[in-house]
Amino acid sequence: MSNSGCAKVLWIVVFFIAFLVFVIKFYWYSWADDNLLSIEVEKWLEQNALLKYKQLFKSKGISQLSQCGQVDNLPELPAPDEQRLQKAAILLQQRLVLRQWLAKYNLQHYYPRLLALEVVSLEDVYWLEDSKARQVLNKDFPQWSVARQALPINKHRLESLKADLWSEVVKSSSHQDAWTWGGMLVVSVSVAGLVTLAAMTQPSLAPEAKHSLLQYVTGKYLMPSNCKVVFHWPDPHPVGHTVCFMVHFYQRNGQPYPICDTDQLSVDVSEGSRKMAIITELGSPTDPNSANVARVKFMVRHAGQYVITVMIGSQHVAGSPFTRSFTAGPVDAQRTAVLRYCSTVVCTANVGHVIYVEPRDEYSNVCNFPTSEDPTKGFTVNIIQLGNKSQEVNTDRIEEQYTISLDYDWHSLRLNFQLKFLYEGCYHATIRYGDVELHNGDFDIIVLNSIDATLVHKNVASKNHNVCYEARLLGTNGERTTKPKKVLCYVSPKQLIIKEMILKFIPKRLYTFRLCPSTKFQFEPESPTKQTENMGSCFIIDDGCQPKIELASKECNVIAATFTHFLLKNMGGSETFRDKQDFFYHEVRKYHQKHYHEKLSMKVNREKLLESSIKATKNFSVSDWCRNFEITFQGEQGVDWGGVRREWFELICAQLFDARYGLFKSFYEGQQSLVHPNPHRPSHLKLRHFEFAGKIVGKCLYESALGGSYRQLVRARFTRSFLAQVIGLRVHYKYFEQDDPDLYLTKIKYLLENDIDEIDTELYFVEEEYDNSGQLLKTVELVPGGAKIKVTNTSKHRYLDSLAQFRLATSVRDEVEAFLKGLNELIPDNLLSIFDENELELLLCGTGHYSISDFKAHHVINGNSVEFRRIIGWFWAAVSNFTQEEMARLLQFTTGCSQLPPGGFKELSPRFQITAAPTFGNLPTAHTCFNQLCLPDYDSYEQFEKCLLLAISEGTEGFGMV
Repeated sequence: MSNSGCAKVLWIVVFFIAFLVFVIKFYWYSWADDNLLSIEVEKWLEQNALLKYKQLFKSKGISQLSQCGQVDNLPELPAPDEQRLQKAAILLQQRLVLRQWLAKYNLQHYYPRLLALEVVSLEDVYWLEDSKARQVLNKDFPQWSVARQALPINKHRLESLKADLWSEVVKSSSHQDAWTWGGMLVVSVSVAGLVTLAAMTQPSLAPEAKHSLLQYVTGKYLMPSNCKVVFHWPDPHPVGHTVCFMVHFYQRNGQPYPICDTDQLSVDVSEGSRKMAIITELGSPTDPNSANVARVKFMVRHAGQYVITVMIGSQHVAGSPFTRSFTAGPVDAQRTAVLRYCSTVVCTANVGHVIYVEPRDEYSNVCNFPTSEDPTKGFTVNIIQLGNKSQEVNTDRIEEQYTISLDYDWHSLRLNFQLKFLYEGCYHATIRYGDVELHNGDFDIIVLNSIDATLVHKNVASKNHNVCYEARLLGTNGERTTKPKKVLCYVSPKQLIIKEMILKFIPKRLYTFRLCPSTKFQFEPESPTKQTENMGSCFIIDDGCQPKIELASKECNVIAATFTHFLLKNMGGSETFRDKQDFFYHEVRKYHQKHYHEKLSMKVNREKLLESSIKATKNFSVSDWCRNFEITFQGEQGVDWGGVRREWFELICAQLFDARYGLFKSFYEGQQSLVHPNPHRPSHLKLRHFEFAGKIVGKCLYESALGGSYRQLVRARFTRSFLAQVIGLRVHYKYFEQDDPDLYLTKIKYLLENDIDEIDTELYFVEEEYDNSGQLLKTVELVPGGAKIKVTNTSKHRYLDSLAQFRLATSVRDEVEAFLKGLNELIPDNLLSIFDENELELLLCGTGHYSISDFKAHHVINGNSVEFRRIIGWFWAAVSNFTQEEMARLLQFTTGCSQLPPGGFKELSPRFQITAAPTFGNLPTAHTCFNQLCLPDYDSYEQFEKCLLLAISEGTEGFGMV
């Protein structure tokens, strides 16, 4: 049959049905059964204990709820029943009016939920709180607000509105009276023919239709408003657990609907801009009764309120979107930290000092304790007095020399430890939660008497920093001298100098320690010996690279306290990286406050980017470098609103710091992003290029200090030895382990682990240099006369330090100095020295940002079984929820390095490989040589995620048995 023929037949049947309906409505009251009673009326009678009057209602023709709302034609009833009936009728009328009012504003589907909040009349609408209404109506709350504002405040007008709404209720119910069971029976017979014809012709009549007419009539299609969502966890719920909720799907006729992939089910779980990765399982392969159920699983790490949206196509299921709250988990000692941490705390005797601790869970969420719980429970402070017999104290006990009180601030969610010492001295304190030490809960305490405290503050405030204190040099690098040497300790805002007076008036500098966090004072806990008992307290100064020295002085506390105050003043009062970074940015802005960040146009050539950029900035002053560059590429049109400038920074950093261009080099190919100044660079690259590189780094730091969209990161990862030289530290052999792993494994480690005297190696204090072809160029003495000094077991550390000094520092001294010259034009060196090497890298390069889309685009999968495809799906769901730290751990576990090359996953060589392991339920393993992650099979997503997290957090090495 053709489409036109089918359409004609369908229209004929439609007209026939319409005529039939008209006849039925016209003649219905002459033959309909007047004794029919609707189910709603019968239920209403039962709820009000009036079911015994069912026959009476039938005889009076009361078959609709609207008729029950104005019962006035019944015979006289017993007084209690009459009273109950009138009260129920009034309440029913109020509810029907409320439902009609909601329907007027298309809010009738919220009627049952409003009844649950005891909103049964229009008057109750006035008193419903906005917070409760917003929870019920969600996205329709604005429409509710408009409707409520339209309600008249005047009592007479409100009664008039209620009367109009009641008339609409009665009118709509009278239109339904004709459609009783007898009439519907006749119509159903006629519709059956139409349904049969439509079921046969629908594909040709309307091939684009989603449901056939037969489905519409019988109700056999998925109805989103009938679907139900069941949550299987209490609200609120702690973070860190995999949670699951179920979606039950039903047809319009109320029957279960077997859900499948083609039904366009979409589930979104988000908190603000943070979206969660989810696992959705449709039906059950083993349980036919669960064919209409979808299980949705996900894990939340960040506390907050999450919005869960469940949609079928473009329609929400009933109640969607939902809101669920997740709270912080229990206190985790490794995440809980001392705020504004200092490795040495300076106190004054009989004056309280407060230390703030912020309790956090294992995902770094700030813990929010219930009022019924004691937040201080489990926290203890252990204190050891240095210089005397060890003694400990905790918060439950008060010693004679010091007191400790512990309190919790419910407003700031912090613990307050108030320490008060009665006498001067040196102490060591450790804060623990349970038996575990806090992340940074270990520090020294110097207690000064009031006179010394005043002296220290005077030293720090004075402009004349040429103050010195007498001490005795007891030993060097752990070896005691036979006779202590008298020395003077000079403390200034930049350095600590140890001098010896020759002939009592000629100063000779013995040691110089930079005033930076890497220089540490260590107070000896043991009692002084007879040799030092009259010299004062003993302490050790160590910066990690020079030989550590041991001193004794009666002014030990004043020297250490002055040093600590200068250090804290230089870095803003705290030793945490975040606080030091904020202080650094503040000081950089202050340093350049006279320089305006106005736009400065600069035209460069993309093909000759480095040379054209150097030429364009050749005559720039410091003021020009502080201006906002407006970049234009020659031959390209476009306005620089920030994107072109950012592109220029990325391109120029790539050419400066990529080993392929030659200005910087990698020690070996496996570390594409680890670069060091190249002393054997191509001839066209001069020292001025290093100076320009320093200015670019300084420019990035200055722009980052301005914050917001100006923030610029240096797209490179420098060797630790180069970063150490930038902040003024001396390099030593330990840097080889990270900077040049090949040399470390083949030579350095071998010398450290073996007795050279027994091996009898012919090793002297010299270093040989070779060209690319392997020809010996020259032999360099590491120390004066080194060619004649043989390395022994006692001198091997000196040899290794000399080797590191030559290979990592001396050979690139000119390059580093040129780089620092450019850098220090914009950034003072004293500001950089407050960071250590790792912190400086974070300051320059930022925390690692790992793009999941980049990861998915550049990886290799080995395995194609159905089980492994399921594991791969779980892997991407788990990785999508990883924090940046967990991503770094995954990379370190798989590749041996937590940082990616500048080009991201694309430049990993070999590519990141995900391979199926022929095991079940074991921990994942990895082969760092091939960047390969091996994933076993698991029963459930929860088991898989738990094993993956355990492997990357506990597995310090990537290698494992497969």
